[in-house]
Amino acid sequence: MACTRNLARMPTAPGSLFLIGMMAAGKSTVGRLLARALEFEFVDCDRELEQRSGVPIATIFDVEGEDGFRRREAALLDELTLRRGIVLATGGGAVMREDNREHLRGRGLVVYLQTSVDEIARRTRNDKARPLLQGGDTRARIEQLISARAPLYLQTAHLTFMSGATSPKKLVRRILDSAQVGAMTSAA
Repeated sequence: MACTRNLARMPTAPGSLFLIGMMAAGKSTVGRLLARALEFEFVDCDRELEQRSGVPIATIFDVEGEDGFRRREAALLDELTLRRGIVLATGGGAVMREDNREHLRGRGLVVYLQTSVDEIARRTRNDKARPLLQGGDTRARIEQLISARAPLYLQTAHLTFMSGATSPKKLVRRILDSAQVGAMTSAA
């Protein structure tokens, strides 16, 4: 499982680590393990948004549409990316807004967990809580989302890893080795 590096413009001593990638890429699972290893706080952006709004993301989509959800998400990402000593799991579409990409890339180390269409389809096959996958051909929708988002993930990420090709614990070890943990923990 190769790591792709895109370290140009990386903060010299990032004090936080941000995970990006498609839904079901393992951002929350890997994020919790990374936070534990780094002794950082773990924050799941989607869960934080639900907690603050008091309703599930699906309800926000129903009431405000995707644009309303993305505005809320952007405001929260702006706030959270300013915090030091966190591992942040972003929502899959967080990279769709340029300001989000700039905040992520400029304020911490960004790790893209890249996942195949097959893996996402397998992991989400019984999931009814993902508004962007409801109705229609789920696999085609996943392919469409990846097609639109993959270039933005690659543009934003400092490091890219294939998710699902190994256990989460092994993936965390590879991320920590590539991220130069000493630089991460001394900056927090």
